[in-house]
Amino acid sequence: MEEISVESECPWTSHRSPRSSQRRFHRAVDWFLVPLSFLFLAGILGLTLHCHDLVRHSSTEGNLTERLKDRENQLSSLTEQRDLLNANLTEMTKELERLQRLFNQKNICTEGWKFFRRSCYLFSTQAKTWEESRQDCRNRGADLVIVDSIEEQEFITDNIEDYNWIGLSDSDNEGIWKWTDGTPLTQAYWARGEPNNDGVIPKIGEDCVHLYNDRIKEENWNDVSCSLSKRWICEKKSSSY
Repeated sequence: MEEISVESECPWTSHRSPRSSQRRFHRAVDWFLVPLSFLFLAGILGLTLHCHDLVRHSSTEGNLTERLKDRENQLSSLTEQRDLLNANLTEMTKELERLQRLFNQKNICTEGWKFFRRSCYLFSTQAKTWEESRQDCRNRGADLVIVDSIEEQEFITDNIEDYNWIGLSDSDNEGIWKWTDGTPLTQAYWARGEPNNDGVIPKIGEDCVHLYNDRIKEENWNDVSCSLSKRWICEKKSSSY
């Protein structure tokens, strides 16, 4: 009797062929590499766009820098123009003030008088005693000048060419200096060592005050004898005040 061999096949004993396993392996590799390739391409694309943005941003920054420099140059030019205009305005203001003074002198003060801060001044060219000088001023509707401020002191000093009487004396009370309108002296501009009442004529004091024309403006008063002859300065209010 012929022996028949029967092979029983069980699922757990079956073996896949080597070719089938290779296909499954390649398929798995493909499934892994394809997404990875897309990710790689996406990364390259993103990097390219980023580089493009950087280049464009750099170009924009360069343009902004140039525009900023242009604005700075324009601002510098405008600043120079402003300074020039201010300088011109200052010069024009000074010229206007000068013309105004000339106008005031011509139209407010009578001929031969000079205008300064609401008053008219006459600077004599002759020499007389203090009393004679004061009388001359009175005859003109004025009086010997009363110095009220440093500005007025500087003004009259700038306009004298010799020693000039002013309206200050202590004839009534020695050492008590008063102006011709009776007001006491509050601000003085004595020369150094003055007043000293050191009369050159015996028994005659120094009761009247004159200005030096060759001393500094803040220190040019001197007391001398009222009987000496000197030029004088008259002052009166202008016709417009």
